[in-house]
Amino acid sequence: MLAVDDEEPALLELAHLLGEDQRVATVLTAPDATEALRILHGSQADASTPTVDVVFLDIRMPGLDGLELARVLNAMADPPPVVFVTAHDDRAVDAYEVGAVDYLLKPLRTERLSGSLDRTMALRAARRAAPGPPPAPPRHGVEQGGRPDPAATRRGAPAATTDDEVVPVELAGTTKLVPRSSIRFVEAQGDYARLHTSEGSHLVRIPVSVLEDRWGEAGFVRIHRAYLVSLPLITELRMSGSGYVVRLGNGPGAVELPVSRRHTAGLKRILRGRPPRPQRGPEDGPDGPVVPR
Repeated sequence: MLAVDDEEPALLELAHLLGEDQRVATVLTAPDATEALRILHGSQADASTPTVDVVFLDIRMPGLDGLELARVLNAMADPPPVVFVTAHDDRAVDAYEVGAVDYLLKPLRTERLSGSLDRTMALRAARRAAPGPPPAPPRHGVEQGGRPDPAATRRGAPAATTDDEVVPVELAGTTKLVPRSSIRFVEAQGDYARLHTSEGSHLVRIPVSVLEDRWGEAGFVRIHRAYLVSLPLITELRMSGSGYVVRLGNGPGAVELPVSRRHTAGLKRILRGRPPRPQRGPEDGPDGPVVPR
């Protein structure tokens, strides 16, 4: 394990708590990102140096901060899982964007740290068991290039992607990781988004427009300025008194959401297995964008 924090008391506490866990053999420490990189490169180049399986990393540090260091680690051939340990609860979305496994708030609690170790060790073991993604033909529900197959999603097949992202959300002082695959629809609430799952909802500090761009290839489609839905979960599109609505799921847990006029035609095309028409701008012609000659 490698613990990185520019505040010595916090670094010593983190190293102590990690060392108390029987699964942790060695805890290396670094006061900044530069020293952390030196240790990491040394562990990969020298077999006699303890291997760094997980990096526990503070976010706000002088020089290269934790988020920037995590991006550097992601470029390594075999990047170690990263867990952020911070006193600030406003960077969870940033941590999610750089692929953090967990997001722990100071002061640390032993049970939260233990749970984080469970996840990181399981991830590391899975990587070692399958060091590289095997070549495979497109899976059911996926076209060439990794995009969801509209015809397959229309039949109710899940939109398969190579990775299931997780979203860190705060709940009563605990950071919970919500898999994208468990999200039924996203509701816009200003600069925030509310993620709706079958178990409840979670508010995150990220605009719906960002999730729309990020999750389009995972089968999420915009149906309204306020709603982004998981396309495979749509079971019905029908007229109502004030316009179209979509139905997600069946039975008592089903949800109906409005479809705006702007998005109705595009949604119909997707459900029929055809790509949506590009949005026309104010200078576009009737058949699409006007290209200057």
